[in-house]
Amino acid sequence: MKIIAVEEHIQSPALAKVMMPAMLAQAPFLLDWGKDVADSITDPSRPQVIAAGDSLKKLADVGEGRLREMDEYGIDMQMLSYAGLPQLVEGAAGVQAIRAANDYLSEKMRSNPSRFGGFAYLPWQDVNAAVSELERVHKLGFKGVLINGRPSEKWLDNVEYEAVLAKLDALEMPLFLHPGLPFEQVQQAYYAGFKREVSARLSMFAWGWHNEAGIQLIRMILGGVFDKFPQLNVIMGHWGELVPYYLQRLDDSIPQQATGLKRTITETFKAQVYVTPSGMMSNPHFVFNRAIVGADRILFSVDYPYLSMNGARQWLENLDIAQEDKEKIAYKNAERLFKL
Repeated sequence: MKIIAVEEHIQSPALAKVMMPAMLAQAPFLLDWGKDVADSITDPSRPQVIAAGDSLKKLADVGEGRLREMDEYGIDMQMLSYAGLPQLVEGAAGVQAIRAANDYLSEKMRSNPSRFGGFAYLPWQDVNAAVSELERVHKLGFKGVLINGRPSEKWLDNVEYEAVLAKLDALEMPLFLHPGLPFEQVQQAYYAGFKREVSARLSMFAWGWHNEAGIQLIRMILGGVFDKFPQLNVIMGHWGELVPYYLQRLDDSIPQQATGLKRTITETFKAQVYVTPSGMMSNPHFVFNRAIVGADRILFSVDYPYLSMNGARQWLENLDIAQEDKEKIAYKNAERLFKL
C-alpha cells in the first residue's frame, strides 16, 4: 500500500537566516525548548518528538538522508513545506526570500517527482505579491499552499486577504493551515511562569500553537470565507487543531440564526476541511475524527522531522477498518485532493 505523507517539513538555510530575527522578536520562548530535556524514544512503536538539534539538521536534508528514512519506514512520498514564519520579514526582502525558497523547493520536487511534492509559501506581507506568487507557483507544479500561523497581526478572515483566497478558490489549490506562534502578549499571559523549557513547549507544540490554528479556522468559518469560496479546501493537522471536538458546542452556541451563514459550522467543516494526524497516531483520535468527517477527508502525515517516522505506517496498517478506507487515508485522498 502506497503512503503519501502530507505534513513533512524542510528548511533552507537562506530562508532561516532572513526570518529568524523577526521570529525571535515575537517568540520569547522559541529557543528554550530542548535545553533542559534530552528527548528519547519511550515507545518505539509510535512516532516520538525528535530532539531540537536533530530536527534542525533533518529539516535541511532534502536528499539522501531523508530518502533513506522514508524507505526504512515505508513512506513513498512526502508533501514538503517550510517551517517558520517568513511572512514576518517586511518589505521587498521578505517577498524575495519567499520566492527564492519556493524556487529551492521546486528544484527538489523536480529532482525526484515520485518522492517529493510540495506546498508553496506566499508573501502574505504583500497581498498583490502573494497573488502573483500564487499564480507563479501553480505553474511550477506546486499542489497547494501552506501558511504557518496568521498572515500578519490580522487573521485570514480579514478582507485584506480575500484576493489571495479567491485565487486559491479559482485554482482549486488547497490551503494548509499550519500552527504558528500565538501573539507575544498571549505567550506571556497564558504560558509564562514555569521553567522556560515548560513554557516553551506549552506555548508552542504542546498546546499554544494548536489553539492558535484552530481559532484561525473558526474565524474563517464565522467570517463566511467558505460560503464565499466553495472550492477552497483547507487542511488541518493534529486531528483538526482541537476544532472537531467542539463542533457540536460551536453549533449549539453560535447557531445559523446568529451567524447568518448558509450552513452550520459543522456542515462547513465536513464539506471543506481535511484533517490529518501529524504523527499523533492515536486510535481514539482516529475513531472520533472518522465519525466526524469520514474516511474520505482524512489524510496521512507524520510531521517529520519534528516527529520520527517509526511506527507511523504500522499504525495505519493495523487500524481495524476496511482496506478500502486504509487506502483512501494512505494515498487516494491525497491523490484526489492534489491532482497527483
